[in-house]
Amino acid sequence: MWFFARDPVRDFPFELIPEPLEGGPPGPWALHRGRKKATGSPVSIFVYDVKPGAEDQTQVAKAAFKRLKTLRHPNILAYIDGLETEKCLHVVTEAVTPLGMYLKARVEAGDLKELEISWGLHQIVKALSFLVNDCSLIHNNVCMATVFVDRAGEWKLGGLDYMYSAQGNGEGPPRKGIPELEQYDPPELADSSGRVVKEKWSADMWRLGCLIWEVFNGSLPRAAALRNPGKIPKSLVPHYCELVGANPKVRPNPARFLQNCRAPGGFMSNRFVETNLFLEEIQIKEPTEKQKFFQELSKSLDSFPEDFCRHKVLPQLLTAFEFGNAGAVVLTPLFKVGKFLNAEEYQQKIIPVVVKMFSSTDRAMRIRLLQQMEQFIQYLDEPTVNTQIFPHVVHGFLDTNPAIREQTVKSMLLLAPKLNEANLNVELMKHFARLQAKDDQGPIRCNTTVCLGKIGSYLSASTRHRVLTSAFSRATKDPFAPSRVAGVLGFAATHNLYSMNDCAHKILPVLCGLTVDPEKSVRDQAFKAIRSFLSKLESVSEDPTQLAEVEKDVHAASSPGMGGAAASWAGWAVTGVSSLTSKLIRAHPTATPAETNVPQRPMPEGLPAPAPTPVPAIPTTSGHWETQEEDKDAAEDSSAADRWDDEDWGSLEEAESVLAQQEDWNAGGQAGRAGQVSRGQARGRGRSRDHKSPESDWNSWEAEGSWDQGWQEESSPERPPEGTRMASEYNWGAPEPNDKGDPFSSLSALSWPGKSARSGGGRWRPNAPRRRRPRAP
Repeated sequence: MWFFARDPVRDFPFELIPEPLEGGPPGPWALHRGRKKATGSPVSIFVYDVKPGAEDQTQVAKAAFKRLKTLRHPNILAYIDGLETEKCLHVVTEAVTPLGMYLKARVEAGDLKELEISWGLHQIVKALSFLVNDCSLIHNNVCMATVFVDRAGEWKLGGLDYMYSAQGNGEGPPRKGIPELEQYDPPELADSSGRVVKEKWSADMWRLGCLIWEVFNGSLPRAAALRNPGKIPKSLVPHYCELVGANPKVRPNPARFLQNCRAPGGFMSNRFVETNLFLEEIQIKEPTEKQKFFQELSKSLDSFPEDFCRHKVLPQLLTAFEFGNAGAVVLTPLFKVGKFLNAEEYQQKIIPVVVKMFSSTDRAMRIRLLQQMEQFIQYLDEPTVNTQIFPHVVHGFLDTNPAIREQTVKSMLLLAPKLNEANLNVELMKHFARLQAKDDQGPIRCNTTVCLGKIGSYLSASTRHRVLTSAFSRATKDPFAPSRVAGVLGFAATHNLYSMNDCAHKILPVLCGLTVDPEKSVRDQAFKAIRSFLSKLESVSEDPTQLAEVEKDVHAASSPGMGGAAASWAGWAVTGVSSLTSKLIRAHPTATPAETNVPQRPMPEGLPAPAPTPVPAIPTTSGHWETQEEDKDAAEDSSAADRWDDEDWGSLEEAESVLAQQEDWNAGGQAGRAGQVSRGQARGRGRSRDHKSPESDWNSWEAEGSWDQGWQEESSPERPPEGTRMASEYNWGAPEPNDKGDPFSSLSALSWPGKSARSGGGRWRPNAPRRRRPRAP
């Protein structure tokens, strides 16, 4: 039977990259990069090859191995594993880079800052204080070559080869035998008489002074160069001079040196050091202290090193949210640090936390997530958005806080491209309909119109045809002027989504009514939009072959490319609206309209004139911008507001132009035009759409089908043949045949006082019939 000897190097769970790193520790040790075989996580491996006739060096290497294995401190190189054979020593530590190599790379990149040097020196001095004050050990090898930097930018003290006890025990400092290291020895070591009075830390503090000189000025050529501070900062020079003084007795203890440098105005008195010290003790801090710390942290992150933010601040932020109940305060610094991560790291570290945050009931958390959504939306995939995020976001549409409702609306600009058919075309449209028609804040209604115009290209063709015209028409009747502007610009921005028939029969009549709007900004935008649509109609009229090209997007599927065009609208982009919302709410409060007597429209000759009907002022409730009937059934109101199919956006297409046409048939149109102007002026005096005379009842245009049928039946301005009924004799409120009913066929009617519901499509009729004069023979 054959037996094979086990190879410990081959079975070692870590493997090293053969090429040693430049700038490693002087002497027999060679520093290599390595990784763990099972996980591939990076490590550093110090390798010592045992050579014949070098027993002293081998003993020193074994002593360093033992010291590193037993000493545990955050500022001392962290030991992970080791391997000792007759041929070699392998010491595995956390992944680090020699300080000399690190500083050189940072200087070449132009990223080296005094902040990180101040914290790095703080860590080395703290390690020395631990060794000499807590362990009574003298490091005996402090220099640039024995300091290493981990991936977070933390400085770690290594090179424990020549460490010895400070308590004496008859043992002196071990002999190094390496000239590169002996030049850092203090001058008192040359005096063998033993008459020099010194402290146990004196030699290490001298070497600390050498390290400080090298950090700012490069490699130390000779001991005499220490007399010139060179590039050492002025705030550090006095303390540096104490370290390299000829009298070892006056060299400060490491703890006192830290205290001196942390004094106000000292080199280590800055926000970066304070942040690191707080993070080291964050587990024992009070909740109020943590809240204040995270609130102020985001202001300082821009000046902190990137590696520090990624590998030290980020883990603490995630831990604080997961276990420390830090809440919404961690969001701002969390997303700020997230900018330093690549896509894979962001998916692994940030996205799971974000998804969990959306399920929180904390209002502060929700609104900050919505405000910061632009920073992480690109990392969210569609299934995550539709199943884990959108169901929580939609609750914001029903929130009683206007700020949350507004932020929820604006967040749809980012979420819409990732929503599925049901969420985008059904659920979202239902909430938009309610907000645009019933929200009591004008800026939120305006934002809803803006957002609908921007995401219109993502909607399905059937939803666009059913929603956009009605929605923008409703906006043009809003008492809040910016909402009317948004409605006009919504038509303009989505112009390619309408057929020529809709442009002529539905859109232009609405826009023409706005040319007498009391607000000049509304009139200006209306004229621009009218010219645009007329130009489009005229071009098709001149060349009918262009019709297919012009209407190519009308029945097409959702076209995300339209988002860029919508985003370029001048003057109505959502960008910046958030900062104005509170001002707009204060500047345009939803006031109760005063009692308004609507001027009576002159009646054409030969037609009975209705009796004057004063419109009483009805108080507006705080929950709705439309006037609500006091005795309205709450359940019916709620159910109607929650369904697109019950909301009458089509009723906003008021029949003023048809009424004017009706008068033209009877009186040449003069009286009709005068009445139309007077109605525009009445609206300019702040009359809401609730305060209208019965003659301009929106019920006449409740169904979309009535647009086509009404214009086609009585389009001739000539006197009709004998026996033909006059327009005034038509039942304009009667149901019209329509294959697809308007999805908003009852919403505006709900806000009309003095009307009762009837079966048959949710139509509304006045409680009392209008009085008519007997027709003259």
